[in-house]
Amino acid sequence: MSELPATARVVIIGGGAVGASTLFHLAKAGWGDCVLLEKNELTAGSTWHAAGNVPTFSASWSIMNMQRYSTELYRGLAEAVDYPMNYHVTGSIRLAHSRERMQEFKRVRGMGQAQELDLELLAPGELPGRYPFMETHDLEGALYDPDDGDIDPAQLTQALAKGARDLGATLVRFCPVTGVDRKNGEWIVETPKGSIRADYVVNAAGYYAQRVGDLFRPFGGRSVPMMVMSHQYMLFEDLPAVRAWSEGEGRKLPLLRDVDSSYYLRQEQFGFNLGPYERNCKGHWVEPSDPMPDDFSFQLYPDDLERLEWYIEDAMGRVPLLAEAGLYKTINGPIPYTPDGNPLIGPMPGVPNAFEACAFTFGIAQSGGAGKVIADWIIEGETEWDMWSCDPRRFTAHADHDYCVAKGMEVYGHEYAMHFPHHEWPAGRNKKLSPLHSRLEKAGAVFGAYNGWERANWFAKPGDDTSEEATQTWDREGPWEARIREECEIVRDRCGVLPISGFTRLEVKGAGARAFVDGLTASKLPPQGRVALAYFPDSRGRIVTEMTVTVHSDDHVGLITAAPAQWHDAEMLSRQAPDGITVTDITNDFECLLVTGPKTRDTLAQLNDGHDLQARWLSISDGGTIAGEPCRLLRVSFAGELGWEIHSAPDSAPVIWDALMDAGAKPFGMYALNALRIEKGYRTWKGDLSTDYTLLEAGLGRFIDFEKNTGFPGRDALLAERNSGPAKQAVGLMIDAGKADAPYMALLWKDGDLVGETTSGGWGYRVGASIAIGMLRSDLAEPGTEVEVDIFGEMRRATVHDLPFWDPKNERIRA
Repeated sequence: MSELPATARVVIIGGGAVGASTLFHLAKAGWGDCVLLEKNELTAGSTWHAAGNVPTFSASWSIMNMQRYSTELYRGLAEAVDYPMNYHVTGSIRLAHSRERMQEFKRVRGMGQAQELDLELLAPGELPGRYPFMETHDLEGALYDPDDGDIDPAQLTQALAKGARDLGATLVRFCPVTGVDRKNGEWIVETPKGSIRADYVVNAAGYYAQRVGDLFRPFGGRSVPMMVMSHQYMLFEDLPAVRAWSEGEGRKLPLLRDVDSSYYLRQEQFGFNLGPYERNCKGHWVEPSDPMPDDFSFQLYPDDLERLEWYIEDAMGRVPLLAEAGLYKTINGPIPYTPDGNPLIGPMPGVPNAFEACAFTFGIAQSGGAGKVIADWIIEGETEWDMWSCDPRRFTAHADHDYCVAKGMEVYGHEYAMHFPHHEWPAGRNKKLSPLHSRLEKAGAVFGAYNGWERANWFAKPGDDTSEEATQTWDREGPWEARIREECEIVRDRCGVLPISGFTRLEVKGAGARAFVDGLTASKLPPQGRVALAYFPDSRGRIVTEMTVTVHSDDHVGLITAAPAQWHDAEMLSRQAPDGITVTDITNDFECLLVTGPKTRDTLAQLNDGHDLQARWLSISDGGTIAGEPCRLLRVSFAGELGWEIHSAPDSAPVIWDALMDAGAKPFGMYALNALRIEKGYRTWKGDLSTDYTLLEAGLGRFIDFEKNTGFPGRDALLAERNSGPAKQAVGLMIDAGKADAPYMALLWKDGDLVGETTSGGWGYRVGASIAIGMLRSDLAEPGTEVEVDIFGEMRRATVHDLPFWDPKNERIRA
């Protein structure tokens, strides 16, 4: 057993697959002076009872990247570290019962092609040749993943641990962390074996991550947003037919997933392993009457097979051979869940030099990639892939205990659910309500959640179908489509009003505040009285974030950014702020109404006192009132029409709203705004704007001030890219689409070659066409070039178009 060192660069808390992978990747990068602390034996938590499935499939681009990396790592790991492992690459068959499911498979197949994964679509008639024991009469088809399989979780963890040890890292078992302290810029991690000082700490404590996270709350932390689910899988006795097939073929059966019925079925020895994700699921340790024990190492919950009866019967109907097998063992263990089912990988919110690599629902499949991501983040300060889908800062203050339990239960019960573009999950809603909420309800608003804020997605009329069932489609048409069209036409022809509750608002104050912000952005800051967009790059010139900037003085800068970016952007600033400069979140102090359309000036004139409505585009007006309520006007419009954002105190918003309605303005929702902004080529954060692209690739060169005196991160990389030319360029695409518009990451093809992908897509109601923003190989970026776009498996003709599609000279927005 290793002795506890006095110091380490990094201390990792938790000895499961993720913790061991993090240690291995740090050591592999040359950081051998790192330490992993495990309260019991390695794998004592979720890892030891994990089924060990290793898929590449994901509808998330970043998680597919992470899982793909894991499979590549695991193939060569045993040889690389000289440790035996049982890793069976069996392939998998994912079944589809509906057209919509096949559309999802076709989209994921396309994403896989971009990552050089050889995913294959199968017709029902092809399935018996791949899996002879299966009934296929009610299926639409399937997706085959040749790289899927299963691995022994304990062997994987031990192999990663051995590799880390061989590179100089230290693992200390039976060494629980009892406390942390911070002195002189270092962490002091306390254990019964003594204390260890470290530069960085990683919470990789699995289902105990919330308890470990509580140790960091005195240092700016929060309760880790997670809960714990009871997950069961069943092991069945060997069957002669399975043995005969397997020995005859020299391999195991492919792993079978019936995702519409919500279970997987895997060959185990010569029997089966059946793992359902049941709707009538059960959480543990979520009530005071059921507290989490201090130590649950190598323990399980009691069997609860009644919950699984429907799934067992359904699996026996799909593979009748299963009914001949005797059940010999049930595994019922704790699995952590976040509110969206994705793990927490990245900086610990509010805490310096602390990271999270925890709450993994599929930790075996993702541990290889997760270790790489955390090692990159600690060593380089940034990651190879944009990892916002797993960033701990994506959950803010609304993610309290009740929210985490409700969403965790919902995600588990819909583990294989399709995430349709017009569907909103019902659990955990109404966490943040604006003072306009009741008025929006009365107007027919159908709401969506944005960082916990309820915003109107569209406005239904009496008789419209607003059921959840109506949203189960990838197609453009639905009860919302006619309403979105009407709302876009209101903005095009008259005056529309959209409440944008929850805009993140930050104030940077202190001596040199302007110079501090200026040194972080590639853009030129506006003079006082004006507003401008600013882009913040990383060291490689990739897009970290976009903010709207107002400069009040050299010592006071105001910033507005996306609602989901609240903790991300605040920390980007505060972690780099020198002494004397403060970053304050004032999001809850304001409400915002976007009032836009060619009749907007006439509408506001009826209610205005003191604001200059003739002030030019990108101007700021203070000191006046609308409907008698003090407010600030910013002459901007994300819809691309004449318009203003009205920023007021929350209590003033209902008065202003009522007056605007009385003056003839009409409400519109977020779906309409999305269509309008794509027509203008306006980008969205973590869609078109992410660290997967540089500012130059994204077509934001006009926002870069290469000559600024302060310099900025990524300047040298962007200068080199400007000289050589970006490999990709953002373009508009006019698409001959069918029933569906291009989703995020729809692939672009030219003469059989993969040449790019879309980052946004939808119907443009002002231009009357299906349109998209795409990232295209630079030599093809000339307007008029024809390419093909893969929209849910349909190859549709697309023509490259200059951005924006609508009002290219900005005459309407400057009117």
